[in-house]
Amino acid sequence: MRMPRYEYRCRTCGDTFELSRPMAESSAPAACPAGHGDTVKLLSAVAVGGTAAAAPAGSASGGGGGGCCGGGCCG
Repeated sequence: MRMPRYEYRCRTCGDTFELSRPMAESSAPAACPAGHGDTVKLLSAVAVGGTAAAAPAGSASGGGGGGCCGGGCCG
């Protein structure tokens, strides 16, 4: 099973680093690779890596349509 990746920044040295850890530990402190303990978790648009299979053309979950919801409910 893949674990989410979280990005952190060290307030002491300014380094940015990533850690893979269970969601239950997402708020736990993280020491930077240089050993400093004053770090902050950064917000990320993509937290879990991986690939998604493309839906076949014409399927309900395909990217066609338009509007805010793929054309299924936006009149």
